[in-house]
Amino acid sequence: MTKNYKQLNPSTRVLLGPGPSNVHPRVLKAMSTPLVGHLDPDFLEVMNETMELLRCVFQTRNELTIPMSGTGSAGMETLFVNLLEPGDKAVVCINGLFGQRMADIVERCGAELVTVEGEWGRIIEPDQVEEALKKAGGAKIVAIVHAETSTGVRQPLEEISKIAKKYDALFLVDTVTSLGGMEVKVDEWGIDASYSGTQKCLSCPPGLSPVTFSERAREVIKKRKTKVQSWYLDLSMIQNYWGKERFYHHTAPISMNYALREALMLIHEEGLEARFARHERNSKALTAGLEAMGLEMIAQEGYRLPSLHAVKIPEGIDDAKTRKMLLEEFNIEIGGGLGDFKGKAWRIGLMGYSSTKNNVFLVLSALEAVLKAQGYKVEEGAGVKAAQEAYGF
Repeated sequence: MTKNYKQLNPSTRVLLGPGPSNVHPRVLKAMSTPLVGHLDPDFLEVMNETMELLRCVFQTRNELTIPMSGTGSAGMETLFVNLLEPGDKAVVCINGLFGQRMADIVERCGAELVTVEGEWGRIIEPDQVEEALKKAGGAKIVAIVHAETSTGVRQPLEEISKIAKKYDALFLVDTVTSLGGMEVKVDEWGIDASYSGTQKCLSCPPGLSPVTFSERAREVIKKRKTKVQSWYLDLSMIQNYWGKERFYHHTAPISMNYALREALMLIHEEGLEARFARHERNSKALTAGLEAMGLEMIAQEGYRLPSLHAVKIPEGIDDAKTRKMLLEEFNIEIGGGLGDFKGKAWRIGLMGYSSTKNNVFLVLSALEAVLKAQGYKVEEGAGVKAAQEAYGF
């Protein structure tokens, strides 16, 4: 039987979930640029410029700063499989779903896992990390999530980095939901290795994972006694493709690299300080509006992300119904809770190109209408009014 397939025509959505975010038209246009070979001189220049721009966003001078072929999870795995060998000890901080994922990968590497457990919605305290390092003795790495996408928590890093250095451990950081939306000072904060994703605050389609490695981390990779368990993610080979030698490893996703370069150019043109200020300003307005509607933020006060807002679902309100109505009636996507917060929280993102004043007012107005339709009591326009006051007009 022959099926008649329709022309591809997905709905136009306002993406205000935990990712992906909406993409600037220039980025979409860049993806339609004609293909060249992955060793073509024109593409090699794109690679060089992409590395330069990534160093600016990571705020680092690390030579090994490249986009891995794959989503943020590929970047996560890249760090661990290259830096850990069987029998190594790894301290992993867990206060959300993505800390749990790091722990899972550590065990798959055959390393000895030491966990620092924290309450979901709260930060990991430095003294917890030091205690774990004392007990572990000889840990090779300390790993932590900077922006926990499952809870909306912004984790301070500087003090924990100093503690990791005190115990001669490499400091690994997940910056998937922070890179391009808030400060990520790799060199200044003493981060030895970090990974991110393109689809969050960088506002590029999912498909690449920027990573950066300090010289100290690269020395650890050079001195490995065993082969990296993943051929595809083996940096001892991949860095030769992105480095001066340009040795073929695998066929790079050409169009995705075009897109990433354009997304990074937009960040460069806006400027990091202005970009971070925009995210912070819109986040404060959204939070003010949500709280004026009687909704409760989950993340610890003073440690909330400007890019991702975890909101407690009020009693009597249906999680799935709310998100479905927002999608069907207003074309707005927000996220549901994960792990411990499944069915208990909404996750509203204001990332990159999606972090705008218009989107703040749009989601507040739409959410008020959807909540009222379910019998939730809220003063008409309270959220929008509070956001206006937060913006100063």
